[in-house]
Amino acid sequence: MMKKRKMMKTLLQTILALMLLTACAVQRSTVAVSTCTTDVSENKSFSRADAINHALNNLIQAGVPGVSFAMYSSDGWWEKSIGLASIESLLPMQSCHLQYLQSISKTYMAAAILKLYEQEKLELDKPITSYLPEKYSRYIPNAEKITVHMLLNHTSGIAEYNSVPAYVTKLLQQPDFPFTPEDYLKYIKNKPLEFEPGSRYVYRNTNYVLLALIADAITGDHAAFISENILEPLDLHQTFYRNEPNYLDYSNLTHTYWDRHSNSILENVSDLQRNNVKCLIGDDGIVATAQDAVKFLKGLMEGKLLKPATLELMKRWVNGRNGKPEYGLGLDHASLGGHVAWGHSGGGIGAGCQLYYFPEKELYFFAGINLGTVTDSPLHKKAEEALNELYRVMLD
Repeated sequence: MMKKRKMMKTLLQTILALMLLTACAVQRSTVAVSTCTTDVSENKSFSRADAINHALNNLIQAGVPGVSFAMYSSDGWWEKSIGLASIESLLPMQSCHLQYLQSISKTYMAAAILKLYEQEKLELDKPITSYLPEKYSRYIPNAEKITVHMLLNHTSGIAEYNSVPAYVTKLLQQPDFPFTPEDYLKYIKNKPLEFEPGSRYVYRNTNYVLLALIADAITGDHAAFISENILEPLDLHQTFYRNEPNYLDYSNLTHTYWDRHSNSILENVSDLQRNNVKCLIGDDGIVATAQDAVKFLKGLMEGKLLKPATLELMKRWVNGRNGKPEYGLGLDHASLGGHVAWGHSGGGIGAGCQLYYFPEKELYFFAGINLGTVTDSPLHKKAEEALNELYRVMLD
């Protein structure tokens, strides 16, 4: 009976892959993704396994190639990866495959800045010109009015670099161009502040590029500082951020896909995705397994990285235009499935993810997909419906 079920599962995976391949503009990645070894054991006492499996399968039915999910609750740990890590090779997604964390990286960057604050190496309410080299601050108008705190909670008024048409054009036309942080800042040169610093909240990736540069100026290497002060204390051995020569050239890094023309035809953009993320600092750049991502947020919320008073600073929310709490210091204040959640989401050309903690439920989860979420696609509507089902079965 078990053998027959496995044969049926393999047959379904093959049919799914063939369906996706017929709708794919295939561009093979120069770095192959392979099977990996996972130490995840089945939690047979997990009460919501069937319902969550159903919701995750609906994500695949919606057209998402693959999804990796991890959750920690009163039932303990539970993980599930389904779909494909590579459509072209029919490789199933596994829990040991690395996922792009995209903007979730901002929470790691914020934690590192707050560690420097605890070590009395910077003050949050000092102007960024106290720490940021003039080489970079010259691109920011009225930089002396902007504090480190304002970068952390997106109240600086600094313009966005990654929506500038010239940047997007160069990224797509020269996907292997080795952008530097200064290149990003050049795209906002002479752009006025969008509002008076500290007067309101507007999410801008540029803020976290500057935080990484500040951390570099203080520590000499902000990525090494993150490894030593964030990753190592939590034993996050499957989390990577600019910490070795072959950064992002991992055989267990999932392939990624993009609905370039918003017509439900997927294209393998693994090289573009990888080369783009390889250049990003502070606002993006981390890859990790689903379990490692949850371990990070759980460790952060449980006070294993920061002092209680510092953690409370992270949760000092600023309001959005609707007058409701929106963002803290590297933490998003969200409502998912009608429940308050703290954490972050992320999106890229070839990936999307969510990492959140529900304080009223004492529940953590990460969900990562290898489908781009930063441009519109008809696939996203069905995927959103599946996500809403996932919130419901997790929380209600």
